[in-house]
Amino acid sequence: MISFTTVTHQAQIQQMLDLQMQNLPQYITADEAKEQGFLTVQHDATLLWAMNQKHAHSIAVDNEKVVGFALVMTQDFKNNIPILIPMFKQLDEMTFQHKPLNESSYFIMGQICVAKSHRGQGIAGQMYKNLQERLSNSFEYVITEVVTHNWRSMRAHEKVGFQILKQYKDELNGEEWALLIWNWRKE
Repeated sequence: MISFTTVTHQAQIQQMLDLQMQNLPQYITADEAKEQGFLTVQHDATLLWAMNQKHAHSIAVDNEKVVGFALVMTQDFKNNIPILIPMFKQLDEMTFQHKPLNESSYFIMGQICVAKSHRGQGIAGQMYKNLQERLSNSFEYVITEVVTHNWRSMRAHEKVGFQILKQYKDELNGEEWALLIWNWRKE
């Protein structure tokens, strides 16, 4: 039976890193990336643990094995992952519903991933529900960034309630990205 909880020890971090590795583009085929989605950022255990100490990541566990994770990345870590620095710079200059985002409380969905063996069971939605139940009193929004050709991820985020905040092209490689926001203060 799958349970939804938070990261409490280093062994779970290592399991998350193992799952992450199985879903990075360099370790899967192009067809698999197109059909199943993929992850963009490769983290390390030290950073994941530090992020977890600020606000715990949500995980899906099946028989003591991590089969899904949703990373909570607060603004405190905006300079720790170079590929994400441009995203944070954009957010600092943007508004949402007539309010500057840099005056809002939000966290970055640092990454969400479900093991191939457990996809199609609503696990991503349950991890998002776990995050919302635990963190909605502390944050107004959840923001993430998805490369638009990762249609599986785009669809999964839309299904949960994310909406497109902005689309733009990466100047380095020409890929189109979508900044997505999930408003937890909808009335």
